[in-house]
Amino acid sequence: MRFKLILSSVKPDLTDTIVDAAKAAGATGATIIPARGTGIREAKSFFGLSLEAQTDIIMFLVEEHRMEEILAAITQSGQFHKPGTGIAFVMPVEHVVGLESQMERFKEDVRKSYF
Repeated sequence: MRFKLILSSVKPDLTDTIVDAAKAAGATGATIIPARGTGIREAKSFFGLSLEAQTDIIMFLVEEHRMEEILAAITQSGQFHKPGTGIAFVMPVEHVVGLESQMERFKEDVRKSYF
């Protein structure tokens, strides 16, 4: 079984929409981490204090054969074609532990997708 990690940085008001779209496309869940950051433009300041934009980091551990469909759903639902809405990227995963309870379902999904 091979997995990929999709990481997406989005504005918090888009988080639920993106997670729902990813689940509809085959993701089994997500981990959401509140964060803050800056982009290409300078952070706004208020009386000398930097105001950084709030963002959510959404992590999806997905089966390799489902990655492209899930990434497309994230891209479309997050409206990433518009500036400043968010980004997503994919990283390889070498080893996974703790998914034993889901492995039979994953294997069945793989069998269905190839036959």
